[in-house]
Amino acid sequence: MSDKPDLEGVSTYQGPAGGWGALRAVAKALSGQMAIGRETVALTRMNQPHGFDCPGCAWPDPKHTSSFEFCENGAKAVSWEATAKRVRPEFFAANPVSSLWHMSDYALESLGRLTHPMAYDAATDTYVAIEWDEAMRRIGAALNALPTPEAAEFYTSGRASNEAAFLYQIFAREFGSNNFPDCSNMCHEATSVGLPQSIGVGKGTVTLEDFDHCDALFCIGHNPGTNHPRMLGTLREVAKRGVPIVAINPLPERGLERFTSPQDPLEMVAGRETELASTYYKIKCGGDDAMLKGMMKWLLELDASDLSHGGKGLLDRAFIAEHTVGIDDLVADIQATSWDAITAKSGLSREEIMHIAEIYAKAERVIVCYGMGITQHAHGTQNVWQIANLLMLRGNIGREGAGICPLRGHSNVQGNRTVGITEKPDDNLVKGVEKAFGFTFPKKHGNDAVAAVRAIRDGQSKALICLGGNLAVAMSDPDATFAAMRKLDLAVHVATKLNRSHLILAKQSFIFPCLGRTELDVQAGGPQSVTVEDSMSMVHASEGTLEPASEHLRSEPWIVAQMAKATLPDTRVDWEGLVGNYDRIRDKIEVVYPIFANYNQRIREPGGFRLFVGASERKWLTPDGKAHFLVGRGIDEDPLLDIDHLTLTTIRSHDQYNTTIYSLNDRYRGISGRRDVVFINAADLDANGLRHGDRIDIEVVGPTSLGSDGQVRAVRGFTAVAYPIAQGTVAMYYPEGNRLVSLDSHDEQSGTPSYKSIPVSLKAATAAA
Repeated sequence: MSDKPDLEGVSTYQGPAGGWGALRAVAKALSGQMAIGRETVALTRMNQPHGFDCPGCAWPDPKHTSSFEFCENGAKAVSWEATAKRVRPEFFAANPVSSLWHMSDYALESLGRLTHPMAYDAATDTYVAIEWDEAMRRIGAALNALPTPEAAEFYTSGRASNEAAFLYQIFAREFGSNNFPDCSNMCHEATSVGLPQSIGVGKGTVTLEDFDHCDALFCIGHNPGTNHPRMLGTLREVAKRGVPIVAINPLPERGLERFTSPQDPLEMVAGRETELASTYYKIKCGGDDAMLKGMMKWLLELDASDLSHGGKGLLDRAFIAEHTVGIDDLVADIQATSWDAITAKSGLSREEIMHIAEIYAKAERVIVCYGMGITQHAHGTQNVWQIANLLMLRGNIGREGAGICPLRGHSNVQGNRTVGITEKPDDNLVKGVEKAFGFTFPKKHGNDAVAAVRAIRDGQSKALICLGGNLAVAMSDPDATFAAMRKLDLAVHVATKLNRSHLILAKQSFIFPCLGRTELDVQAGGPQSVTVEDSMSMVHASEGTLEPASEHLRSEPWIVAQMAKATLPDTRVDWEGLVGNYDRIRDKIEVVYPIFANYNQRIREPGGFRLFVGASERKWLTPDGKAHFLVGRGIDEDPLLDIDHLTLTTIRSHDQYNTTIYSLNDRYRGISGRRDVVFINAADLDANGLRHGDRIDIEVVGPTSLGSDGQVRAVRGFTAVAYPIAQGTVAMYYPEGNRLVSLDSHDEQSGTPSYKSIPVSLKAATAAA
């Protein structure tokens, strides 16, 4: 162990979320991309009627937008896309892929916008420019040379519009593949699987207006200051009404604690801030299921006490009787769960859990918001069930001011799923596609993200088409994932910027530059708009106005259509007609999915329209028409509980969105210029004989401790940062921590990788590190 601590770039941030720090960060982001005028024009049109949708988070737009309806991280996303920097063919000619591989992920994306379609040339180890027609011809030939259509994987990023995603799934289905690994598989798949089993729909039940009427708000396992910053304005308004906001998270997050609104001149000038969470409990990572059971256990005890004293009880028995099944099994499971087990697993005391439950019990209208701190666990689907169970006990689903609110990440990840990006097609999709296009396809389930990587690794899948994203870096187990993807016959990446996935070479590799959200999309029928769906099922139009970064850019719908035409000689789809006018795509979406009735008319209304969400109206689209109380496996099901370990969770920095790194800073956590840090409770440092600033190794323990090379999964030489995180929990940045997550570590029901429940041990760094 070194006697000299490594604390460069490590400090303590004292300010609120937002405020002058946010404005300085926006100014720096804009100046850093050297396109001040272009970016500023774009910002004035972001999240506005007849403007474009933020490329960042999926928080909904208010009905009455302000002049500047964007947040700090939204501004960063725009500056990243509207940058003046360009990556031209000359750059690729001067930089072999083998040299580009040694650049950091941050440096690769910082190079700027891609300008030309490119194909890899093995003789020179470089990407070279290629004409669109020739590229499509080669891709079509490669796909048709596969032993079976099921040997192709079709990945989708949440950035894709409804129109692009819909055409993409039609292309894949007509080709004969249901393999749709997508970004949902790595974040909220537990929601998409768990909520339909419980309430009949894999989406949240609340609207933005419900936050005006709730009288308690619970925020579990999410960080709004970084991952959905526009939510801070909503939290501020809820707090100003005197509504209790209960935050439950392993780390203290500034965006849950206090906020100064940059759009409030008086607050900014006076240096005022709004206190957000009235109650903040730091739960042990992976303890949410136990905490939720504890809340329900105390609620049941309060209910029984009230009944014994002549009251009507605290449960909504009329709602339970009319709308639900399974209450008896849930109650039996909760009563069989001991308080000792609950407190040990959650890291919270019985008194703390009782306090949280009493806030819930006293409120008439409760909203529970949750993020990937709930879903990215080996029991993520079960966590989602328990939130729904808690809400249903008091009838807090399907009425004003109450409901469940999963916080989606990317701006159209929910919309992609709505228009058919799923590896599990049902009868309605099969019949809808036949009605709209005249062809049928098998209903056999395809591959999700984990299954896709395994299929590529095992030689079953030979082609990977990526509609956006950075799949290889986003996936767990990069050693196994990178090695697998180097076995591919074909890799196609549709992107705005260069990333590491583009450098993992197949026998044939292509990079296609596409239009971004901010840019003007002109097709045969004139300028086009696309549509997106936010976290609350609102669908609205998005129309870019900026001059494209290059004359060679094409829209995602156009690129998909050209690949389809080159691959499907006997296609039943009028690809040219659909791409010529996106209204025609929306007409077809409406045929396949009747919930989009009058699609083109309704997206032309300011603010768009909300899709039907049955549970919002207490219409349960389950097989028996009832909402279901669902019982998990118990809180002690984890076989690693008997192993002496800490639990590591991966997190995003404040200057990060998914795998995109805007800078090496993390302002709210006091980190600047680096990402090689691990946040650890001081008591856990002491227990391991370590100190603040020590260089340490983080090693996986338990059944998944060995990688594919037979070596211990480890990240070595990182710096330990003493931090007020829950004891027993440590945190490091994503995707740096992905190396610690095995492909086998995932939720069995949803396939979501366990990025937030990694059993680890800590020790002083080895000399080699």
